[in-house]
Amino acid sequence: RWNCSPLDPLPVFGKVVTQGTREAAFVYAISSAGVAFAVTRACSSGELDKCGCDRTVQGGSPQGFQWSGCSDNIAYGVGFSQSFVAEKPDNIAYGVAFSQSFVDVRERSKGASSNRALMNLHNNEAGRKAILNNMRVECKCHGVSGSCEFKTCWKAMPPFRKVGNVLKEKFDGATEVEQSEIGSTKVLVPKNSQFKPHTDEDLVYLDSSPDFCDHDLKNGVLGTSGRQCNKTSKAIDGCELMCCGRGFHTDEVEVVERCSCKFHWCCSVKCKPCHRVVEIHTCR
Repeated sequence: RWNCSPLDPLPVFGKVVTQGTREAAFVYAISSAGVAFAVTRACSSGELDKCGCDRTVQGGSPQGFQWSGCSDNIAYGVGFSQSFVAEKPDNIAYGVAFSQSFVDVRERSKGASSNRALMNLHNNEAGRKAILNNMRVECKCHGVSGSCEFKTCWKAMPPFRKVGNVLKEKFDGATEVEQSEIGSTKVLVPKNSQFKPHTDEDLVYLDSSPDFCDHDLKNGVLGTSGRQCNKTSKAIDGCELMCCGRGFHTDEVEVVERCSCKFHWCCSVKCKPCHRVVEIHTCR
């Protein structure tokens, strides 16, 4: 029901990020991931002097290919905070390290023992883990006429859309937590003791979310009236939940799509326009 948009003229995300809600958890995680992603990509592109490719990924592999090319140096990007990375960093390492330094420093300056600082630091790290844990292998074939007699491979970050999808799933399954003490260390534990402990990859929150159903000027909430919904879904995008029990309108709309596409030598693809009527459902 929260669509990431505030009422004008509030800042981006409005008052949502000032509260310890699951929405704030998502904002902090996606922002932290975005910093690590952007810095890592700049390292791989040769745009920064302090970092380059990940040179630790070299040599042969048990899968029979040769590590080569420019592996994304996510480790540097994620871990920059601890020492601003001494010596010569690797690429994804630079991005992660820079994100830690740049994003986490505000929370650490407040005193990392407060509930909200602990929450923000945890979610910042979860955002970076969404990149680190979804690194993928990309390869290029070599050989006569593209025969792939051998191939070279490198590690690359996932598309940022994939990172966003991972964090959206974590947002849906975020854990409500409270502060506890283990010895002299303050930590966050599930508020409901029957829930399993969260991991470093999960999002955590302290406060219940506001009611996003109705337009609320005071809290900067747009409400769900007019939002498009899925009539057949039982999830939060379904009309029953999205519309908060108010019901929905159904309209028939004609859309034009390309169809009967054919390749013409050489080299173009020609298609016919196809018209079809679809139902659009919007909340009352």
